[in-house]
Amino acid sequence: MAAETSQTLDRGLRVLRVLSECTEGLTVTELAAKLAVNRTVAYRLVSTLEQHALVRRDARGRLFLGLGILHLASAVQPVLRDLAVPVLRSLAEAIGSTAHLTVADGDEALALAVVEPTWTDFHVSYRVGSRHPLTQGAAGKAITLTDPAGPAFAVTSGELQSGAHGLAAPVRGVEGLAASVGVVTLDGAIDESVVAPRVIAAAQQIAERLR
Repeated sequence: MAAETSQTLDRGLRVLRVLSECTEGLTVTELAAKLAVNRTVAYRLVSTLEQHALVRRDARGRLFLGLGILHLASAVQPVLRDLAVPVLRSLAEAIGSTAHLTVADGDEALALAVVEPTWTDFHVSYRVGSRHPLTQGAAGKAITLTDPAGPAFAVTSGELQSGAHGLAAPVRGVEGLAASVGVVTLDGAIDESVVAPRVIAAAQQIAERLR
């Protein structure tokens, strides 16, 4: 027997999903059409979500996601870090390179979790909170590898730091998350045949933890 659900809550969540996919915003009438509900129902849903700052209206009356979404999203980051760190630690220790989980934040890549190896004399110091364009660095480029039939990882050299080499693989199959797992080193070019399978496996393991 199917579990009982709340129709109102379901509709409210659908409002947020629809608005997240419409960067140009929607009118209440347009939203109602997308939800296949009448305008009165859509208006009530929007009014409730506005009270919680999850939806906002611009000067033209078009609807967008509200800043309250940012507060909810920020609360998720510690959860992602906690789930990812054990996997990153194993990866860093196995390869002897700094390992990281990077997420997309708009058109930038944001380092959300970083683990440095404990046994190496030298390794890259990579700060949590570091940002760079998605178009630069292995971590950012890996996030953009959304085609499962395409490349499984990205490799770069010297794009973000002179002499630094990076390899990263996308975290796939987690709805709503655009992220990558990678390693960065100053110790010469990365041996892709050795490092890539480990990084890909770590990305898959983190994806499984998040599902």
